[in-house]
Parts: sequence; structure tokens; C-alpha cells
Amino acid sequence: MNSGAESDAGSGSGGPGRRRFIGALVGAVTTAAVASTSACGSPDRAGRERSGRTRSNTASDVAHRPRSQGQLFLGTYTSQEGGGAGIGLATYDDATGRVTGTGTLGGVPDPSYLALHPSGRTLYAVNEREQGGVTAVALSPGGEHDVLGTRDTGGAGPCHLSVHPGGRWLFSANYGSGSVAVHPIEASGALGERTDLVKHSSPPPGPGQQGPHAHQISTSPDGRHVLAVDLGNDTVYTYRLDEKAGTLSRVSYASLRPGAGPRHLTFHSSGRFAYLANELDNTVVVCAYDPATGRLTPGEPQPTGTGGGTSYPAQIVVTREGRFAFLANRGHNSITRYAIEGDGARLRLLDTVSVGGDFPRQLAFSPSQRLLFAANQKSSSVSVFQVDGESGALRLAGKPFAAPVAVCALPL
Repeated sequence: MNSGAESDAGSGSGGPGRRRFIGALVGAVTTAAVASTSACGSPDRAGRERSGRTRSNTASDVAHRPRSQGQLFLGTYTSQEGGGAGIGLATYDDATGRVTGTGTLGGVPDPSYLALHPSGRTLYAVNEREQGGVTAVALSPGGEHDVLGTRDTGGAGPCHLSVHPGGRWLFSANYGSGSVAVHPIEASGALGERTDLVKHSSPPPGPGQQGPHAHQISTSPDGRHVLAVDLGNDTVYTYRLDEKAGTLSRVSYASLRPGAGPRHLTFHSSGRFAYLANELDNTVVVCAYDPATGRLTPGEPQPTGTGGGTSYPAQIVVTREGRFAFLANRGHNSITRYAIEGDGARLRLLDTVSVGGDFPRQLAFSPSQRLLFAANQKSSSVSVFQVDGESGALRLAGKPFAAPVAVCALPL
């Protein structure tokens, strides 16, 4: 990999991008950042960081929103120059794609990835710092969102998190230390003390990597297994969750070709296939999945449609009915559209379209899937596309929305 390229690959020697600035800034900001994080570390209501609460709308505003209007939460880096001051708040029109900023929720350091509880009442954010954390936020229909507290992930640089479908457990992936963590979710939505921390110690790291780099952790569609994608080890691990104890036990793992750098896995609606974006070798892979055993079997690498130039696939998303997949390409600054064939078994490359921004880090559908959001890290913007329901074709819905170092968009 070209050490001069701008990627958030964290390859051990000279791996550029997202992780690099964290290391550079730790000395300057970690002391203050950790103190701030620790101050809201207890999930007890009396200990909440109320200074971080920001009202985004009045109750009257919410009551008079058009029916097509939704809420948009934006993840950013607060410790990077030009970054945000917390979780960005906005609204969007599901018909036109127009985004309107409404404020910022402070008190959440480096919230680079966001996830919603199945109840819709609580938002969770990673705190992507050397001393990693996960923060819970109680959502209010009136816009007075409340930071519930932060828990330690037990590792460095957490970059992804997800909620188990049952709503009782939160999973997080520590990129810097190559481990995954489990936290219990209380009835209030606040997080309890960590119940497990699993280090990816084998197989050994891939070419150019100094260690494991856990990049994603999520639950299989049937809820029976938890899968963790590790970029450093070129591996996807399958775990079984003990839903009483909140612990993970490994049941299998799938190895990618050395140097692939797997980053993000998304399942087809059938639950029998999944699609893996490989950051370092600029490919995607269709994987067969056995729900009974949790075993993932990767197929052959496929092109991303970026012409072999400098490009680092970031995230792949699949339409609800399982007909189309979309891949964000950083560097090439495009979105690749695939047709899904064979009940999920095949991807057919259709085209790529310009993202209208620089370094698309993450993709997300609106709940209706009429819109696709792309968070563009280097251009500090969010592009919104209208999605044709029949062809899957993308059309940019106006000028991208300005958002400081946007690395995650969560439309509700």
C-alpha cells in the first residue's frame, strides 16, 4: 500500500489516514479528553453531563414538521482541526433530500460512529480515542437529547458499534488494539459495566500490519451469531453470544487473502449471503453464510468499478428487498452500484457515480430507502442521493450539506 495515500487503513508501518491523526493528537488532547469522558462516565442520572445537552428544535417545531421530515445525526471527530463539537443534529426532507442543520449535541468526544437502539429511544456513539469509550444518549422528541454516560471499551480507537436485536447488549470494535467489547444495556438505555473483551490474537496479522485491527462488529440477521471484521488479521470472526452473561465464544473464522484488509460486512436480506468490502486491495467479496453454524465462506474478489486507481472501499449497503448494493469508494470518491442476482449469490457491477464530495467514509439509507446519505470526511460534507426504486440509480439531491469532518450519518 502506498504510504503517501490518504486512507484510514491502520497498517502497522506507515498506514495513513484516520488512525494517524488520532496518534498525533493524543499527546495534545488525551488528558483533557479523558477527563471530559470520565466526568460523564457514570450512567447514573445524577452524574450525567448535562452541559452537553443541546436543544435542536422546540416542541412546536417538531409538532409542525412535514410528515416527510426525519431527524439526522452526524458523527465527527472533535479532536481534529476543523472537526465538530459533538454529534451534529439536523433534519431532512425525505422527498427532496434537503438537509437543515439544527445544532450540536456536546459532551460526546470523537463520536465517529453512531447506532440506534431498536426501541428508537437511545443513541449510542463510539468515542474514538486512545482510551476508547462508548456513550449513550437518550433521545427526546422535543430535541432535548440527554447524555446518559460513557463506559470504557477496554481498548484503543473504537470505530464501530452495534446493538444486539434483543436490545440488551451493545457491541463495539476497538481498531487500535484489535479487540471487541460487550456492554449491557439497562432499561433506561444507559450502559452497564463491560461484560466481555475479546482480543483477536490469531491468526497472525496480514502483510504490513503490526497487529489486529477490529473494524466492525454486528449480529447476523437471525440473531444467532455475532461477526467481527478484522482488517489487520484479514479475518472475519464468528462468535456466539451468551445472552445471560454477555460473553462471546468463538465458533469459527473466515480468512481472506493476505493483504485484503476487510473493513465492512453487510448481509443480504435472505440471510444466506453477505458482502465484504476490502479496504486495502480495493475489492468486494460475496460470502456464503450458514446460519446454523455461523460459518462464513468467502468467494473470489470482485472489482469495485474504480478502474484500478487509488481507492479504498469503505462501506457497502444493501436495499431492503435485496436487489441492489452500493459501495462507498474513498480516493476515487464515488459510489458503486451493483445488481444482486441469484437470490444474493452474485453481484453484477452496474456503474459508479461521483459522490460529490471527498473521501466518502460511510453510507446510510433513510428508513424509506428513498434517500442514500454519504458522509464525506475530507470535504466536511454529507451528500444525499435520491434512489430510484426500480433501477437503483442514484441522483444527487442538490448541493451536499456542510458538516465538519463528517464520518457518519444516521438518518431516522
